[in-house]
Amino acid sequence: MKAAQLATLRFFALFFLLPGLAGLIVSAMVSVHYLDILPRSPDLEVGCVVPRSIHGIVVYQTEEEDRKLSLMEYSAVGIFAVGFGLSMVYLEQWSSVQQRLGEEDAEFVEHHT
Repeated sequence: MKAAQLATLRFFALFFLLPGLAGLIVSAMVSVHYLDILPRSPDLEVGCVVPRSIHGIVVYQTEEEDRKLSLMEYSAVGIFAVGFGLSMVYLEQWSSVQQRLGEEDAEFVEHHT
């Protein structure tokens, strides 16, 4: 694999990996915030009737809050997984390039000694 292709692969791996990780952190922060502010029992007046277990504690949220947080969590995991997969491909390609360079260096030393 050429150096330019390797650099492009690294760029896209980081392009997905870092926002995915940021999304996971943000969704964890939202979950902890929900743990602090949402009721621990259903509140029909406000519409908080959808249960969510956060750190073993059940809180009740609206359907909209549930939809938004679930979407945030699932998309962050998906984006992170794509970045992780691309990172594994990048590391495999990078190691094969390094191995090939090491073999070429060894051949060069053999021929010139």
